[in-house]
Amino acid sequence: MIYVIDHNDSFTHNVVHQFSLFDKVECDNYDKVSENKIKQASTIIFSPGPGNPKNYPITSKIYKKYKGKKKIIGICLGFQHILFCEGAKIVEQKKIYHGFQSNVKVINNKSIFKKGKIFKVGRYHSLKLKEPFKSNNFEITMRCLISKVAMAFENKKEKIYGFQFHPESFLTINGNLLIKKILSA
Repeated sequence: MIYVIDHNDSFTHNVVHQFSLFDKVECDNYDKVSENKIKQASTIIFSPGPGNPKNYPITSKIYKKYKGKKKIIGICLGFQHILFCEGAKIVEQKKIYHGFQSNVKVINNKSIFKKGKIFKVGRYHSLKLKEPFKSNNFEITMRCLISKVAMAFENKKEKIYGFQFHPESFLTINGNLLIKKILSA
């Protein structure tokens, strides 16, 4: 079972729909999380959402408690939230990307995706990872071809993955493939 933690975002149910193609999915709001559902889940998804990761201390507690114990995937705010919990700074971008399609490239040969592969993805974010970012086991695996902003990370050892973009968006070509590869990793 996949457990989606909703950060009050209009995209969350698109995320639920996409992940339900691969497994049973349960979804609850971040402030009404069920400990029993988390324990049953093989994977926890941190959904997109408004605001900054620091606005969601409950999600931070969940991350710290289950890091290394459950597969965790972060999408957009969820991506930022995981990195925030790892000590990263999340900052405003000069350009806001809402409903914007970008080409992102796999830059890391340790990725579960083939190095050099380019994906067209849908972006909906005003915040980004401030770099440089150094953390044990976390590898930036995809970057925007134009802005060079980090678009994905992987921590294979602890099975933690994140996408700054939205794999469930119609602007993301092959979003289901991205999710399938992460779920099978």
